Amino acid sequence: MRRDDRDAYQAWLVGELLLIGLLGAALALFLAYPDLRNTYELPALRLTLDTGIMLAATIVAVLAGIRFSVEGRRLDLLLCAGFSTAAATSLCFSVAPVLGGDPVGTAEAWSAVDGRVLALALVAAAPWARGRVAGRQWALRIMLALVVVAVAAIWLNAHAGGARLPALEQGSDLPALLVIALAVQGFLSLLALSGFGWRYRAYGEDLDRWLALAATLMLSADIHYIFTPVVAGGVVSQADFLRLLAYGLLLAGVWRAIRFAEFGRAVAEERARVARDIHDGLAQYLFTISTHAAMIERGTAPEGTVKRLKDAAALAQQEARFAILALSSASGNAPFDAALRRYLDVLTADGELAVELDVDPGIQLAPDEQIEVFRIVQEGLANVRKHAAASTAEVWIGRFGTKRLVRIRDDGEGFDAGGHGAGQGLKNMKARAASIGGALALSSTPGRGTALEVVLRA
Repeated sequence: MRRDDRDAYQAWLVGELLLIGLLGAALALFLAYPDLRNTYELPALRLTLDTGIMLAATIVAVLAGIRFSVEGRRLDLLLCAGFSTAAATSLCFSVAPVLGGDPVGTAEAWSAVDGRVLALALVAAAPWARGRVAGRQWALRIMLALVVVAVAAIWLNAHAGGARLPALEQGSDLPALLVIALAVQGFLSLLALSGFGWRYRAYGEDLDRWLALAATLMLSADIHYIFTPVVAGGVVSQADFLRLLAYGLLLAGVWRAIRFAEFGRAVAEERARVARDIHDGLAQYLFTISTHAAMIERGTAPEGTVKRLKDAAALAQQEARFAILALSSASGNAPFDAALRRYLDVLTADGELAVELDVDPGIQLAPDEQIEVFRIVQEGLANVRKHAAASTAEVWIGRFGTKRLVRIRDDGEGFDAGGHGAGQGLKNMKARAASIGGALALSSTPGRGTALEVVLRA
């Protein structure tokens, strides 16, 4: 492990041990004082908790499915399957049966228990899964179909054996089968905690840390259920609140993972684009330098070769600087405005164009917006240098009312915007603006310069 990853893991491990200690102390107090093992007849709260758990499980399943569609990992597919099962179980066996005012029947109560065991089994298997799936869309469809079939099978099995199933009534002696099911849930939560903890230590992924924390809370809830099982509709206990808190942690962790994945993909795409720029720009200049140097070496160089050689070397050096600045901005190693100012220092070093930059210190740009705005400004000013015959340009990034804007103006010769088709540079800038949910507009008048404006997403 790298030092940073090892430090992060150790910090997580200390926090995990503190959480386990707190939950263990609460459990010891819970066992030492039987009066604390209370359940409460609160049908409205029971329905609210079950609905909240169902919605949280649904959101986690959707986010895990999105992550799977991006990366194709079996881990995310199993997480999506597990939380889809948990959501379907809560809806079919805990929420829907009581909406009409009827209590949860024996078959529904046992189906809920079986569904939770199946959901936990899928989640506990996720950290041990390896590899990726090729047909992601088909895999998601097949997985969802299997979840529907599994939930239907659980319901049919419970109704078919309804007469043989022991009744689950609050306050009565617990059937041995229920005790076994609750113990299995606790074991699966422990397995999930171990698996995601191991994955976090091995790979340092932020999502694994959150999943391990949620599994810790779920394990504590399962232990509480063994002593105060909630088997009747309308009854709540302390364990239900622990379950809901666990799902809250899951929501936070999976959402963070999705955002990091999107940012990582944006960085990867930007680096690929810079690589293409280097190939199309810097590599061509180096080829020109090599060709001219070979001509000089053979003594066949025409007049003016040395000057062209020096010009190509200067342009190659400038292209290399631009690429380095773009990479440092895309990887987040430099603040956005600082990287932009450094770029302008390089751009204006030859004195051919003066650029005034004004960035509103209160404006906030998302990571993907920083990358694309940097490139839009770079391409816009490159067009000013090449085509506008301008001496000065202005770049303004700030707010106008409720809008966030990027403006680039120059004092060049301008052109008839209505009579010219969009060049490749303008098409690239429009595509970049659209990729971050923005819109680009261009206005120009012959002899009065050009103005480019990007309205960023709300």
